[in-house]
Amino acid sequence: MVRPPDRVSGPPRTWDWILAADPGLGHLQNGWRTLLGMVTGLAAGYGTGQALGVPAMLGLMVGGMLGLMSGFAVSENTARRTARSMLYLPVPYAASLALGAWLAPHRGLELVLIGAALTATFLLVRLGPLGLLTGMMLFNGLLVTMIVPIPTALLGKLALIALAAAVGILAVRLLLARPTPREDLLRTQRAFVVHTRAVVDAAAAALEPGARPERALRRMDRALQRVNVTTLTIDGRLAEPEMAADPEAAELLHQHLFDAEVALDGLGRAVRGLAGRPGVPGPLREALVVALRIARDAHLGRVGALHPAADVVRHEARTGTADAEAAARALRAAELLDALADSLARWLELGRSTPRAAGRVPFHPTVVLERGLPAGSGPAAQELVDRKGGSGWRRAVPVLRVPLQVGVAAAVVIPVADAVSGHRFYWGLIGLMIVSFGTNTTHEKLRKFAHRMVGTVIGAVLGILTARLLAHIGGRAHVWWMLAVIVACIALGAWGMQRKYAYWVIGLVVALCQMYAFETPMSGMDGLLALRLGENALGFAIGTAAAALIIPVSTRGVRLEAVRGWRQALAELAEQVAERWREPEAPVRLRGSARAVDAALFRAQAVARPLVRMPSGLASRRDLGLGLAASATRHAKRLATAADVDVQLSPRVRAEVGRIAGRLAESLREVDAPWHRIAPAARALAADPDAARLAVALDELAALDDTLARLAESRGRPLEDDPATAPVRPRARARGILVRGEVRCAEHPDGCAGWVTVVDERGRRRARVRMCAGRFTLSGLAPGGCTLVVSGAQHPPRAEFLLVRGGPGSEQHLRMRL
Repeated sequence: MVRPPDRVSGPPRTWDWILAADPGLGHLQNGWRTLLGMVTGLAAGYGTGQALGVPAMLGLMVGGMLGLMSGFAVSENTARRTARSMLYLPVPYAASLALGAWLAPHRGLELVLIGAALTATFLLVRLGPLGLLTGMMLFNGLLVTMIVPIPTALLGKLALIALAAAVGILAVRLLLARPTPREDLLRTQRAFVVHTRAVVDAAAAALEPGARPERALRRMDRALQRVNVTTLTIDGRLAEPEMAADPEAAELLHQHLFDAEVALDGLGRAVRGLAGRPGVPGPLREALVVALRIARDAHLGRVGALHPAADVVRHEARTGTADAEAAARALRAAELLDALADSLARWLELGRSTPRAAGRVPFHPTVVLERGLPAGSGPAAQELVDRKGGSGWRRAVPVLRVPLQVGVAAAVVIPVADAVSGHRFYWGLIGLMIVSFGTNTTHEKLRKFAHRMVGTVIGAVLGILTARLLAHIGGRAHVWWMLAVIVACIALGAWGMQRKYAYWVIGLVVALCQMYAFETPMSGMDGLLALRLGENALGFAIGTAAAALIIPVSTRGVRLEAVRGWRQALAELAEQVAERWREPEAPVRLRGSARAVDAALFRAQAVARPLVRMPSGLASRRDLGLGLAASATRHAKRLATAADVDVQLSPRVRAEVGRIAGRLAESLREVDAPWHRIAPAARALAADPDAARLAVALDELAALDDTLARLAESRGRPLEDDPATAPVRPRARARGILVRGEVRCAEHPDGCAGWVTVVDERGRRRARVRMCAGRFTLSGLAPGGCTLVVSGAQHPPRAEFLLVRGGPGSEQHLRMRL
């Protein structure tokens, strides 16, 4: 990895607001790709069509559709994969054009085929990007043949037009929009810097003498939320091979950014406690404001200026007239300013030379990205669907669920829409396709439906006004102005799509109004657009009903699954903390486990997002639960940083800290049992001189237990004290068999790096752990046969049968040679 350049760490710049609104510029790149694709596709379609003697409308339609789909469906992050996808697009597209042209005289078969093509799209998506491209181009090719009749004699020439458009779009994209994943990561890092400065700026404003802090604190909270999303995005980008070829360096970058975020969050909480407090004297308040202003304006390559400012804050807090609580909060703020400066300095130092000390373990991704942002309800919904699988025919449920829903809905939508509008029946089918793509719950489908309806109404008003203005331009100039408006509106809509789906709908409808104006009088535009809106609504309604009736996945079920995933992530963190303290040399990633908790909370919040936002002061029980979960996640992240210390513990203290963390993990996993309080034991141990190095971590562990106990009590779980003498059986020994293994090969005598995956006899993954120096540990395995798969960048995957023997609590040792 290379050193972050000055544009990442440099002082504030005027264009930083763009990165603040769009970290990594993913939205802007989407709009730019669509603009280039549309312009090049239309130009190539028109020029090649004229050279081959194809009517201009056909050439524009074939090239334009290819340009539109290239902007949406081809977003690979390497030039090689971009070229592969772009050159593949004409293949299914030309085949579907030929099939549609041959079936044009047989309307019944044509209707059946387009419904089957839409169904196949949701089946082929399981095959990866090329599968999705195949399904989408088959559907769009058939759609083109239904909109514009295509003579079979022109099929060969149209295939050449499609190929020319694909080659032209590829050349333009490689020249003007070449994939640059490393640059995307640097821009996202710059967004982190921008949001960090926004946090400290708002914090300084809240402490200004005579200021009303409420507004500044709300601004600080919003900036902290954006910091969290940005760090999640960076962690997700680090998982891509193109981002970090060195996994140890990636792990260190992850750690330093994690520490900076934790310090920033703690700084915000300290400022919240000081803002508006009457016991803060003027000199102390001024010292805090000056320190925060320095943090905001400093070049991050010279963050050493923060340390003297923090010293001034400490001096004023210790020698001034502030009350004890205000002084303690100010001292905490100074400590966090030092921690923030150190974390940022280490982040910048990373990559200037080879790290002297590699990460304890290589980087392991814990954040999943969807369209460049942290995943929302998708992973939880998929996990819930996978649980519906099983033996026999149930194995096909996760694969066939959505295609079956879409196929049944299409069988209803097509005849109804055909009866309503005849040759414009595809409007209903498009509504079905839209409601089925990218939505996992009924709430998401209804929210997308609302965006579609509102966007269509606004776009219709703007589109009709634009068409009336363009109608005053005569001759060929009218055509060129119309094409310019169409391309501009679609590009702007693509830019805003990931922000709000309604923005894309507005741009699309404005563009379509210009096309409809060719064949529809202005007096009939209102009725035509109302019909389009109604058929879209028909597709949405039938698609939502099919999803609710055929192998349904309820919003409540997805929400509960997301919460379960959050609890499991917390339990794994508690177990990692216990392992870290019991075996200081164990290959654990506490910050990575805490980031997994953070990502799980983000998913739970996305699923729990209400369909209608309630006014302030009317928070529901679900909102209160999410608030407690967010507070618990903050404690978990601070616990991860505080617990990751090298310390020699006495056997008594080591056993006790392992017992306490293990009991917390048990309470998190056993949701039907009483919640066993470990906070008293943790605080008692924090006061023990033998555990002085762990005092901060034990306090955070106690605070985490307090918050989780409140959450458990709000859900009706009884609370029970956990006596310090109560025996606690480790979860791995009580519930399964422990397998310790070692992997060696001739090329790596000190041990191989990679992953070990356990697959049961039904093909389901039961465990996956990282190998460190060729060693791995699998816990909680059940007796019986399974398949052990060893994989890594240095070796092809190797599968071996493993017979797990013994009873609960037993250990088994395994040696493998590659």
